[in-house]
Amino acid sequence: MQRNEQVSEYNEKLVAVNRVSKTVKGGRNMRFSALMVVGDEKGKVGCGMGKAVEIPEAIRKGLEDAKKSMITVPMDGTTIPHEVVGVFGTGKVKLLPAPEGTGVIAGGPVRAVLEACGIKNIVTKSIGSNNPINMVRATLAGLKQLRSAEQVAAMRGKTVEELLG
Repeated sequence: MQRNEQVSEYNEKLVAVNRVSKTVKGGRNMRFSALMVVGDEKGKVGCGMGKAVEIPEAIRKGLEDAKKSMITVPMDGTTIPHEVVGVFGTGKVKLLPAPEGTGVIAGGPVRAVLEACGIKNIVTKSIGSNNPINMVRATLAGLKQLRSAEQVAAMRGKTVEELLG
C-alpha cells in the first residue's frame, strides 16, 4: 500500500507542544498548540504556531504558518557575520560567531532554529525567558538584525574593501 504524502524541500522541526484548555459552560475544551520551525538549511528559516483539537492537525497548521513567515539570513560561510542580541518579550538570545569546528552551542529551541537555518558554527546564550515560544521568536529577531558586509557597504555607498580597510 502506498501513501500519498509529499516530501517537503524544507527541514521541519517540532519544538514544543502545549495542551491548552478553555473553560466553557459544559466543562473544559482541550486543544493542543504546536510550535514548528521550518528551514531549508541554506539560510532561510521561519517559525509558526498551530492550534487544533488533535496534535497532527496542530502540527500541520504550524507548518503552514512557519512557511508563510520565512526570513533569509545572511551567513559568513558556516557562521553569522557578527554578534547580535535578539529580544522578544522577556526572552533574549545572544548570538556570537564562532570559528570552524565549534559546532552549534545552543539550547533546545534556539538549536532547532539555527540547525533549520543551516548555521553550523555558533555560540549562543539565552538570557531571561525559559519559554520555547519566546526563545524561538527572540532567535529569529536576532537573525533578522544580521547584515552582511555587502549589505552594509551598499547602505553606506562604499565598497567592501573600503569598509574592511
